[in-house]
Amino acid sequence: MTNQEVEILVRKYEPEILEFARDIIKTRSYSTEEKGMVMLIKSKMEALDFDEVKVDGIGNIVGRVGNGPRKILYDAHIDTVWAEDKENWKVDPFAAVVDGDLLYGRGSSDEKAAMSSMLYGAAIAKQLGLLDGFSLYISGTVLEETCDGLSVIHMVEKEGFRPDFVVICEPTSLDVYRGHRGRVELKITTTGTSAHAAHPDKGDNAIYKMAQTVLNIEKLTATFKDDPFLGKGTAVVSIIESKAPSINSVPYESTIYIDRRITVGETKETVLAEFRGAVNDPGHTTVELTEFEDTSWTGLHVCQEKYFPTWVLDENHPLVKAGVDAATEARGKTPRISRWIFSTNGVAFMGHFNIPSIGFGPGDEWLAHAANEYVRISDLYEAARFYALLPSKLAEEV
Repeated sequence: MTNQEVEILVRKYEPEILEFARDIIKTRSYSTEEKGMVMLIKSKMEALDFDEVKVDGIGNIVGRVGNGPRKILYDAHIDTVWAEDKENWKVDPFAAVVDGDLLYGRGSSDEKAAMSSMLYGAAIAKQLGLLDGFSLYISGTVLEETCDGLSVIHMVEKEGFRPDFVVICEPTSLDVYRGHRGRVELKITTTGTSAHAAHPDKGDNAIYKMAQTVLNIEKLTATFKDDPFLGKGTAVVSIIESKAPSINSVPYESTIYIDRRITVGETKETVLAEFRGAVNDPGHTTVELTEFEDTSWTGLHVCQEKYFPTWVLDENHPLVKAGVDAATEARGKTPRISRWIFSTNGVAFMGHFNIPSIGFGPGDEWLAHAANEYVRISDLYEAARFYALLPSKLAEEV
C-alpha cells in the first residue's frame, strides 16, 4: 500500500514539482552567487512544512523533516557552471523551456532540478509517516563546481553536522551509483636560466626541460592502477605556461597543470611520488598540489588543497540494497548498480569522512556542463517517488 500512497501523492504534486524545477532553473546560481537560489529553496522548505530550515556559515541551505535518531541526508549542489554562450543553445539556458517530456536549462541535469524532487519526496515521506526512526535532511550545497566537497567539509567540521547515510543526487539516469574515481590537481614548475635568444647556449631553456617531463608523464600513464569497477587512473596535462624577459629570450621558468584522476589504491602521496619520479630535472623542479581559494556568498573565506579521494561503497551495504529496493518500486524495474565518471561531493562524504553514500538522481551524467542541457520531466517524478520511499526501505535493511 505504501508505494501506491506515494504514487498518489506524487501525481498530485506533479504540477508543483515541475513548476518549482522551472523556478530553480530560471534562478542563476553560479559558484559564489548562490544566495538567490538559497532563498528560493528556503521559502519552499517552509511552505512544505519542514521541521527545521537553516543556512550555515558557508551558505549551504539545510532543511529537516522527522525527528528520529538516525540521520539521512539527500544532497544536491545548487551552483552551476557558466552558461552565457547562448549562441550554442537552441533555447535560453535560463528560460526553463519545456518541450514534450524535456525540461531545458542550465542546472536541469546537473543538478539543481533534482532539488524539486528531493523537497517534495521528503514532504511526502513526512505526510505518509515513512520516517520512523529517521530524521531526513535535504541540503543544497554551494561551491561544488569550483571545489567539490569543500562545502561538505565545512558542514561536518565547522557546523558539526554529520549524517549517518547520504544520497548524492547528481544525475544517475535513475540508477543507483556507489562510487567514483578521485582527483588530484598538480602544479609542476621547472626553472632554467634566461639568456638572449641570439645566444641560446648561454641559457638553460625551461620549456625544453618541461617538454621532456611532459613526454615522461605520457609514458607514466601506462603504469597507473586499474580497478574493475571504477576503471583506470588517468592524467591530463591541461595547461602549460612559461616566463621569459621577452620573446627574444630563453625562458627561465615553465609550469604545467595536471588533472590526475585516481582509482582504488591511489592517493595523493602515491601521485606525488610518481610525478616527482617523472620530472626531467629534479634539482630544479617542484611538484605540488594546487589549492582552491575563494569567498562564499556569505563572505566566508575558504581554502582547501585540491585532493579529492576515491570512494566506493560495498555492493552489499544496506544503503545500496535499500536504494535498489526504492528505485525498483519507484521505477517499476530494477536499476543498474554503477558509478559516475565525473566527481561529486562524495569525495568528502565518503572519501574524507567514510559516511556510507550512494547516488540517485534524475538526468544523465553526459549532459552535465553541456549546451542544451535538459532533464526528462518524468525523471523528476520518479525521483520524487524514490526520495519518499528510501527511508522506509533503509529502515528494513538496518
